[in-house]
Amino acid sequence: MKNALLFLALIIVVSISSCRKDFETVPSFGNLKFSKDTVFLDTVFSKIGSATYNLKVYNKSSKAISIPEIKLENGITSNYRLNVDGVSGKEFKDMEILANDSIYVFIETTIDVTTVIDPLYTDKILFDNGNNQQDVDLVTLVQDANFIFPSKNSMGIETLTIDGEDSKIQGRFLTDAELTFTDEKPYVIYGYAAVPANKVLTIDAGVKVHFHKNSGLIIDKEGSLKVNGTLDKKVVFEGDRLEHRFSEIPGQWGTIWMREGSKENEINHSIIKNGTVGLLVDDNENITSPTLTLKNTEIYNNSSYGVLGRNANISGENLVIGNSGQSSLACTYGGTYNFTHSTFANYWTNSFRSLPTMVVNNHFTYIDDNNEEKTITRDLTAANFTNCIIEGNNNVEFILDKVDGSSFNYNIENCLIQFNDFNNSFTGNTELDFDDTTHYQNIILNGNPNFRDTSKNDFIIGKESEAINKAKASSISEDILGVNRTINPDIGAYQHIEF
Repeated sequence: MKNALLFLALIIVVSISSCRKDFETVPSFGNLKFSKDTVFLDTVFSKIGSATYNLKVYNKSSKAISIPEIKLENGITSNYRLNVDGVSGKEFKDMEILANDSIYVFIETTIDVTTVIDPLYTDKILFDNGNNQQDVDLVTLVQDANFIFPSKNSMGIETLTIDGEDSKIQGRFLTDAELTFTDEKPYVIYGYAAVPANKVLTIDAGVKVHFHKNSGLIIDKEGSLKVNGTLDKKVVFEGDRLEHRFSEIPGQWGTIWMREGSKENEINHSIIKNGTVGLLVDDNENITSPTLTLKNTEIYNNSSYGVLGRNANISGENLVIGNSGQSSLACTYGGTYNFTHSTFANYWTNSFRSLPTMVVNNHFTYIDDNNEEKTITRDLTAANFTNCIIEGNNNVEFILDKVDGSSFNYNIENCLIQFNDFNNSFTGNTELDFDDTTHYQNIILNGNPNFRDTSKNDFIIGKESEAINKAKASSISEDILGVNRTINPDIGAYQHIEF
């Protein structure tokens, strides 16, 4: 019986093989089809590898074919790398494609801008030869940059020493010669670039700062950051992947961290996007002036927080903080916070978001060495929000979270707030009593902001907005786009337009 089954299996295999005529290949006849005739590898920085792009090659005929040759026109000197049907290289012989089937070609590049004449680097993938030869163009723009990175030795990659101890954070302190960023070339930072004590990092208008994965800026104690963007030449902080598909991917880099004791940090006309925490600002409870002043700045698409303050002193005007994985603005562990004509709008859709657009509290909870939960409070010296929009795609987007043990001072005036407590979860919470005129004045609850496009972090308001003409007069005479608001000012960072 066993021998009979083996004999039957052999007959089946032979029968199937005899039916598969398409294993017999014929030479390519110059009629390949391609998923695209040009592969644009977008823009890459000098010496930084690109993402992987793909090209699909189709054999639409009824016969299996063999392509005698696939190669790069520039040969082995090409800056492109190929992977054809799972095989890596720059030249390939006798590549087969079954009838009515296809294969993938994957393309990558790494280019040193100093070795090429034209920053628009091109090549071709050649398929077949002679009269049957076909080709697909490859195009990449390579951009030079100023690179800042830690050194590497036999012990590993250089790490930062903070407060006299090894922090394990890969990076280094900037030298005096590196403390002014100009707009001549973009900057690419690997690891954390740190501003030393009593030094100032000045970033000129129009500068683009790109961070590699797990990278960012640290402003150390007594150090300062001055970002001097203008309406026409904004300063941009984002990841170092320039390909279009990465333009809205959150979490590509770490944070801009202003440590306890940093001082007089100022950011004007800037865009901060696609990090983990856009701005992390730490304890400065004994400082009466702001640790950080934000003006005319947009912060978008960070995987955790747009701005996270921890017992910090932050002032902001014409500020827009958009989609974030947790809160757009988190004012935690007490501190001093003053925001005017700002828009906080969180329509995050990449994952579940457990926190509201804005949270303000005066406490910090941790687990001690005995595995017991401990809560520490700090004074909330001030949390003043005037002419602000606080919106999002959750029912409740504004939370004041008080723990007894320290002061809790706040005032919310002429603000449009999303707060739909449909299941009465906050009934009896005195900090969220919007009828309390001591702390709340001229509040619009659950009104229509009429944003232009929340999916694109476009929070300009339209003519249907309930924020129109509802702002309190202030000294901030122009909106974030330079539009005059001295007469009939609107709530938020933008004056309304007709879409």
